Amino acid sequence: MSSRNFSSAKQNVKPPQRGIFPLDHDSECKPFMEKYIACLQEHQDRHHLCRDLSKDYLQCRMDRKLMADEDLDKLGFSEDAKVEKAEEYDKSKEREGYVAGKHIDGRLKWWFQR
Repeated sequence: MSSRNFSSAKQNVKPPQRGIFPLDHDSECKPFMEKYIACLQEHQDRHHLCRDLSKDYLQCRMDRKLMADEDLDKLGFSEDAKVEKAEEYDKSKEREGYVAGKHIDGRLKWWFQR
């Protein structure tokens, strides 16, 4: 039985995808992250209300080379992407007993049963 040496094979190294970046081991941007997380908790995870804090956190990471420099407009911080007057869904239909799909009459058949 022969053994193979896999270390001699050429390895293709790909750069990380956008959104994958080194950890902040020195906690350089931790204050920005903590403010953002606190804002999310305060606003029940409605991230559009914490948009500026998120932008500050990402800018901190870019300034300290913890992620690639990127135009913040391309990351969703342009004025066109700004969320204004977002309304939360109140689930009034569900409280009244509405169940999705229940209004469809008859038994549906799968594509292979037709």
